[in-house]
Amino acid sequence: MPSEDAQQADPLFLRDLNLAQPRLGAEVIYATDDFFAPKERLIEPTKPIFIDGKYDDHGKWMDGWETRRRREGDFDRCVLRLGQPTVVRGVDIDTAHFNGNHPEAASIDACDAAEPPDSDSAWWQLVPRMPLSGNCHHAVEILEERPCSLLRLTIFPDGGVARLRVFGEVVCDWASRDPSEVVDLASVSNGGRALLCSDEHFGSRHNLLMPGRGVDMGDGWETRRRRGPGHDWVIVRLGHPGLVERIEIDTAHFKGNYPDRCSVQAASIAAEEDVDFARESGSWPELLGVEKLEADSEHAFEEDVRAAGIVSHVRLNVFPDGGISRLRVFGRVAPAP
Repeated sequence: MPSEDAQQADPLFLRDLNLAQPRLGAEVIYATDDFFAPKERLIEPTKPIFIDGKYDDHGKWMDGWETRRRREGDFDRCVLRLGQPTVVRGVDIDTAHFNGNHPEAASIDACDAAEPPDSDSAWWQLVPRMPLSGNCHHAVEILEERPCSLLRLTIFPDGGVARLRVFGEVVCDWASRDPSEVVDLASVSNGGRALLCSDEHFGSRHNLLMPGRGVDMGDGWETRRRRGPGHDWVIVRLGHPGLVERIEIDTAHFKGNYPDRCSVQAASIAAEEDVDFARESGSWPELLGVEKLEADSEHAFEEDVRAAGIVSHVRLNVFPDGGISRLRVFGRVAPAP
């Protein structure tokens, strides 16, 4: 069973981006019951908290989704709509602070439906019925390759779940999009993924690719203070290989801890290639040379972006360390060979 901090625990998919977040378009659209705690809290991006002695009109305030006690048998369930079609690689059913009022078991089904589900919707099983423990993470790896847009969490028979986290890959229908359109190829919404980085002590690398500007200093990628030689870096796989035209780097909210300089390297790597990114990316060609950064500012680079042909991965270097709120890599999708 994973430790209390799921982001540091095995399996490895728990270190990826949780796609069940409202700012990525996820929404809990239905629940059989949420008498004690509303269904919307199930996908709050923050870590669940417990406030001793806090009550509301329905009873003890709990940070999650909680149903009333069932007396007639049956079970409770809720339906989550993801922001975009997703291939789910793993889930974490978190019962943090629910102990004695947690469900006995749970299962998860999936569906690929553009509209709200009805009796004719075709659901398939992602997670078979499994026992749950109180105040605990339940991480399950999933090998299903079918994209889905809806998830159905069933709890047996009733109780509370603090969070449902969903890890996977956004699936974009690039064939239906205008190939001349300039898009942010690195955006999570377009399938971009921050694969790895040198350090993320204060802020997750995944924040770099999120929509909108950062809301505060915690909503960015930030490394610890570097006391030795070298510099920090992060590697991003673009949502689709493309021809890069513009790069934007935002240091929003980073004022005394922004990097002094940055650069961007790039490569074109086939999906089937086995690459040691940490070792090999340092020799990739430069897409953007070393540029000076300012505090709490948006930096747009267009004329300085070098012709690099088709790019599938980029490496953002920061010198020597510090925090970046967002990275945008604008370009046109590469035509099919």
